[in-house]
Amino acid sequence: MDKDTDKGERILVCLSTSPSNRKVIAAAAKMAEAFSAVLTAVYIKPSYYEELSEDDKNRIQENIRYAEQQGASVITITGNDIPVQVAEYAQVSGATKLVVGRSGMKRRHFWDKTTLTEQIILNVPGIDVYIIPDSEADLKWKNKDLRRKGNIKPTAKDSLIALLILMCASGVGLLFTYFGFSEANIITVYILAVLIISVATVSPVYGAAGSLFSVLLFNYLFIEPKFSFHTYETEYLVTFAIMLTASLITGSLANRLKENARHSAREAFRTKLLFETNRLLQKAETGDLAIKVTARQIIKLLDRDAAVYPVTDGKVQESLYFYNKDSSAEPEPDANADEIVGWVLENRAPAGKGFDVFRNARNQYYPISINDHCYGVVAVMVGRKQLESFELSIFSSMLGECALALESLRNAAEKEQAAVMARNEQLRSNLLRSVSHDIRTPLTSISGNASTLMSSYEQLDKDTLEQIFSDIYDDSEWLIDLVENLLFISRIENGKMELHMTTDIVGDVISEALKHIDRNASKHVIKVDGGDDILIARMDSRLISQVIINLMNNAVKNTPEGSEIDIKSWKEGKDIYVSVVDNGPGIPDHMKPHIFEMFYTGESKIADGRRGLGLGHALCRSIVEAHGGSIRLEDNEPSGCRFTFSLPEAEVNIYE
Repeated sequence: MDKDTDKGERILVCLSTSPSNRKVIAAAAKMAEAFSAVLTAVYIKPSYYEELSEDDKNRIQENIRYAEQQGASVITITGNDIPVQVAEYAQVSGATKLVVGRSGMKRRHFWDKTTLTEQIILNVPGIDVYIIPDSEADLKWKNKDLRRKGNIKPTAKDSLIALLILMCASGVGLLFTYFGFSEANIITVYILAVLIISVATVSPVYGAAGSLFSVLLFNYLFIEPKFSFHTYETEYLVTFAIMLTASLITGSLANRLKENARHSAREAFRTKLLFETNRLLQKAETGDLAIKVTARQIIKLLDRDAAVYPVTDGKVQESLYFYNKDSSAEPEPDANADEIVGWVLENRAPAGKGFDVFRNARNQYYPISINDHCYGVVAVMVGRKQLESFELSIFSSMLGECALALESLRNAAEKEQAAVMARNEQLRSNLLRSVSHDIRTPLTSISGNASTLMSSYEQLDKDTLEQIFSDIYDDSEWLIDLVENLLFISRIENGKMELHMTTDIVGDVISEALKHIDRNASKHVIKVDGGDDILIARMDSRLISQVIINLMNNAVKNTPEGSEIDIKSWKEGKDIYVSVVDNGPGIPDHMKPHIFEMFYTGESKIADGRRGLGLGHALCRSIVEAHGGSIRLEDNEPSGCRFTFSLPEAEVNIYE
């Protein structure tokens, strides 16, 4: 908020369950508009809120929503001392004007308690107070006692508890009398009994009844004449009055503390749910999981059934219902649920029961939206009991957390998709650049040799012709290998490579591959070591043969003539390993991390005019990993390098 707003007017309006409170809110909103002021609405939620009628609860929720619609930020404070708490919040928030409602009721006697409006005025002497009178139609409602406790009825269990506590107190009192303790100690015991009764029982009736019975028992058991309700000393009447008053006050305070503790525990549970939701959503890896987590947390918070309508690409998907564990039957959806969901999706605003739009619906509908993007709609089965303000605040926060999590997942997916597209574009650029540069040399050689043959075939001797034919063959073989690698790579990258898995002998696959390696391999010393055991692996022999060919050809091209190249195979655990080892110059350390990257050609010092495209090692890795194996590069001692890949061993059943 900027500085000008901080220095401006701040209007505070009080919310209540009064039917005319909407008129008070409207007056405060007009005043805020006229003064360009910040509007805040405060509701003092009493500890006996649960004992209010459903009409009163629904009315306060409607008033809260109306205040929000008028642009007010709503604050809920728990407590029973409305004038003091309103005054304290007005002082803390820096309110300059206070708007309250007042009925036409007046004090009939001087001893009557001052009205709520008068108490508020007395507590905020430095703030302008604007009083909006209630209409005559609301006077009857104002005569209700909002502090009634009638919804909590006495039970046999609580009656028995209260009786036992009074009996114990009387027993302790008799024991005190036996030891000669004063009557003041016995009175203290009964006051303590009243306090325990107020804490141990549910209904506040027991606290008042315990106060009365404690006085009667004290009179009956400990005041002369004993075992009667008469007394010889008039001073005991004062004692009885003080004892009754002290017991009533003690019981009342105990009940109030108990209500506050219960209310605080409930709100702490709801706040904990919000933090738990945030933690679970951070772990959600998919949108469906995020929606399910949110729905389950909503059920815990509201203790009601809920339905979620996910939205994908702007279209509403099939609804997902989530049931409370105590539900005896499936909730009944609204007949026009699709229409309501469509409206909520389009307008990004809640609708349904209690709202201005589709108010005749059974349920309430809320959007899961952020940044003008709606990810779904949540339908809450409210029944007759509408959501409380604090409950609604936590619920809205949960929906916001869910929308934020879904937004993050969507951004991550878009970022990943953009990265894939960028990578594909980079691969395409690298391919075009490499192909245009590196294919030119063998094609030029083939074209030049073919032109020579066409123009001077008769003049060329036999040795020259054989050399030209050999060069054409070598260049053609290089181009064929290049095309084969390109095809393999494109199929694997697109996920179209089909593995034809069979059980084959590794030695046979190696022997077949050696028949198709570069013919310059004859200028090197090649050794094959397969051990004494027959190694059988589960593989696509055609693809694994291509891996061996690529590794052998790279070894032949990157080592001097006369170098030794060994190909070994062995079993280790449940895997079969194959390695191609040479004693050439090796690969520099700075190149090793990139050796399996596509289009990485390194710095080959042995060149024949045909630099590779950097596909061979990348193809080998893709094929081996498609088989569930791995490939690695290591240094060979004292010089050279070692490429090793693994394959899963095959189990063969031999029948005699």
